[in-house]
Amino acid sequence: MSLLFRSLPAVDKLLAALAAEPWAGGVPRAMQKDLVAEFLDICREEIRAGAVTSADSLALPVLAPRLAAFVKVRSRPHFTRVLNATGVVIHTNLGRSLLAEPAIEAVVRACRFYSNLEFDLATGRRGSRYSHVEELLCRVTGAEAGLVVNNNASAVLIVLDTLAKGREAVVSRGQLIEIGGSFRIPDVMTKSGATLVEVGTTNRTHLRDYEQAITEATGVLLRVHTSNYRIVGFTKEVGAAELVELGRSRGVPVVEDLGSGSFHDFSSMGFKFEPTVQETVAAGLDVVTFSGDKVLGGPQAGLIVGRKEIIDRIKKNPLNRAVRIDKMTLAALEATLRLYLDTDKARAQIPTLAMITATPAELKTKARRLARLLKKRLPGLAVALKPGMSRVGGGSFPERDLPTTLVACRPAQVHVQALKEALLATDPPLVGRIEEDAFCLDPRTLTPDEFPLVAAALAEALSAASAGAAPARELPDFASE
Repeated sequence: MSLLFRSLPAVDKLLAALAAEPWAGGVPRAMQKDLVAEFLDICREEIRAGAVTSADSLALPVLAPRLAAFVKVRSRPHFTRVLNATGVVIHTNLGRSLLAEPAIEAVVRACRFYSNLEFDLATGRRGSRYSHVEELLCRVTGAEAGLVVNNNASAVLIVLDTLAKGREAVVSRGQLIEIGGSFRIPDVMTKSGATLVEVGTTNRTHLRDYEQAITEATGVLLRVHTSNYRIVGFTKEVGAAELVELGRSRGVPVVEDLGSGSFHDFSSMGFKFEPTVQETVAAGLDVVTFSGDKVLGGPQAGLIVGRKEIIDRIKKNPLNRAVRIDKMTLAALEATLRLYLDTDKARAQIPTLAMITATPAELKTKARRLARLLKKRLPGLAVALKPGMSRVGGGSFPERDLPTTLVACRPAQVHVQALKEALLATDPPLVGRIEEDAFCLDPRTLTPDEFPLVAAALAEALSAASAGAAPARELPDFASE
């Protein structure tokens, strides 16, 4: 064992061998040294475990390819591209909405060049960053004024901090929601300094409940749209128009948190009715908040629209400095809002809208194309089409499944779970889902340009899984089309 340890190449020699790789120049020297040291530790563990018994297997020409493969994988950026074959359009864990090409181009310009972020070109003096999007935001939504912060949680926080700090915020018990990451409306209300006043019951809240709760200490009446769940059966909610009328008569502002706000009406696709931002604003709400990176299909942002007098107060809140958006978000949001000035253009160019509105016939055509490619590139992989369902995701339209055609892949030599796990280590990683013991790819969330990458990832994962996988179980057959 001592002889084997002495046979390991020196660090300098391994670094020199690594420098011969064409991609190694992109890896910082310090990272290369750390990874070489880690690689040598692995070699030593192999020696101690008896996995290495010959000095020849530790020679530099033998270790160099292993080292190169190790460093190439370990030096990849931690934050990386992922192929989304899950069929979940607004996948929170995979980055939510994809930006439209005009938005991407706008972000690149904002990063590459100086800009008029807070510079008024008409006067040559300091300007406001919000001026770049406020007019567009008002034009699309019909609101008097608008403001953008870094996400919708911040939007709710700053609105409540402005209108109800040290006062009471009245909300229906059935609307005290929790979303992903244990984010709860009551917690945000507490952080804003507002005192929560619950009215009604979980399933039924009446206008009289709000009326009886209003006192001199009431700062705001809050509606929270329950976009990620439903209470059905014996239920009652107070409509926005009714609550607005009550608020106006008692001099109390009415705020609605739409959560995943949308500018597009999906009811023609059979979706359960969801109020659009435009309809909510038209109902007379004093303030409406919603997300930019969900159904809207833009960058992460919290959009606040409503009456000018109240929006101006929110803009002056010192908290606005802490939650303001950066130039990249601003650039992407402006480009996205401009697309919404033309409904057909928005539907065609905003990836989130295009994916949600894709027809079953279009998806079947994409699935057939992907299946043909996989059969050609991976003859050892059983590939077939099967009907399935996609989801909108992001807490939006929780009751609505979207019909799709899945490409079901059945590996012959490895278990499907081993394939799924191996796909997480490919470059780029491929994320899908297992149904009926097959690894399924949903073409809804894949572009045709990504199909070759999907095939390459499957080939890489099958090879890796075969090297260390347990024998595959018998898997059911699918009828091929």
